Amino acid sequence: MAIVHDSLKHAPATTVLPLLDALDPRRVVAWRHGEAVSAAGFLAQVEQVAALLPEAPAAVNLCEDRYAFLVAFCAIARRGQANLLPPSRAPQAVEEVMAAHPGSYALGELALSPAPHGYRKLPALDGGAPHATAEVPMIPADQPVAIGYTSGSTGTPRANAKSWRNLTASSVGTLAMLGGVAGARFNVVATVPPQHIYGIEMSVLLPLLGDVGVHAGRPFFPADVAAALAEVPAPRVLVTTPVHLRALVAAGLPLPPLAAMLSATAPMPPELALAAEQAFDAPLLEVFGSTETCAFASRRLVADADWTLYDGVRLHPQPDGTLVEAPQLDTPVVLADIVSLHDAGRRFRLCGRNTDLLEIAGKRASLGDLTRRLLAIPGVQDGIVFQLDEADAAGVRRIAALAVAPTLDEAAILDALRRAIDPVFLPRPLRRVPALPRNDTGKLPRLALLALLG
Repeated sequence: MAIVHDSLKHAPATTVLPLLDALDPRRVVAWRHGEAVSAAGFLAQVEQVAALLPEAPAAVNLCEDRYAFLVAFCAIARRGQANLLPPSRAPQAVEEVMAAHPGSYALGELALSPAPHGYRKLPALDGGAPHATAEVPMIPADQPVAIGYTSGSTGTPRANAKSWRNLTASSVGTLAMLGGVAGARFNVVATVPPQHIYGIEMSVLLPLLGDVGVHAGRPFFPADVAAALAEVPAPRVLVTTPVHLRALVAAGLPLPPLAAMLSATAPMPPELALAAEQAFDAPLLEVFGSTETCAFASRRLVADADWTLYDGVRLHPQPDGTLVEAPQLDTPVVLADIVSLHDAGRRFRLCGRNTDLLEIAGKRASLGDLTRRLLAIPGVQDGIVFQLDEADAAGVRRIAALAVAPTLDEAAILDALRRAIDPVFLPRPLRRVPALPRNDTGKLPRLALLALLG
């Protein structure tokens, strides 16, 4: 099915790895404007774009069309450069990332105004050369091809560089997991942007490294998701988030038959998982990972709350979190997640995060559970419970909450919470807001949450 196999998990840093699984140059890499794009045609466009790029250490990939992003991603890597992936597309965020990488430029398919300095517009990618033959580029295994940023949900976004070996090895487990439910060949429609690590893994790496075709669009509204799914052949995998999935279920629109749904970026409420499987008659799978680690475990919540580790991954619980060893990691990474291991270490139960656990007046709770209880209140459409940075006069860091609840007032929400949680954990302040400041993957940057509190 794919070029990624066990030997690549531990490829020496001096080796080179293919940029694309193109054993069959006719295989479909992407679906764009209702047309299939072959591996051969895709490679020809990558070479065309790569020849136009300047000498530089890195480039900000600002392409919105997923196929344009895929071509730009590979062209940048082909030139020995890294794709810079800012935490957002806001002009200030882009400029900050470029300033941190002197000599970098920006690349996109749109005519931006204002545009970042050194901005270059991709040539038109329509048509192409469907019968072209191009040699598959070989990329040094240790070449940094992407520099992603954490979401900022726990503070300032942090940069994480990924080599081609890192990304290649991280795809092994995901391809195996999805192949088990969707088969050797499937097509992906994604509601998440390709600029973040989840989007990179599930809508850029999969069509590069497996027998997978990806829809070029990024559908947002439920009707757009249904239309995009109808434009690709079965078997279909929908890559999405809990926020998008909740909207799909609430809309009640039928979707074309799915082989699977895949979710990440935020905790999945069990009731939403069950409702989604019942509505769309397909298994809902989740992947567990981070910008630092990429995906390393999966589960189907309707069947089991425990996570199953990908092959070669080992977890080591520590007092401050969990040490992760994985084939895609050059060195182990410590995450803030607290886990308990089962089945000889092959599975784990997530118990929370060390930053998520609360202790007030000798009583304990978790922010995740408090948020779950807030979301369970009838009339609350979205919400978040979080802890403030500053302590009060008694030395206690207060708990705050934001809720999207058009038909409820703040007093009614607090009354409902009072019946569900210990009073010491009631959020004060609790603010009703029109919408939460979610980023493109549904995460909530902490600074944006604090700003809403006023």
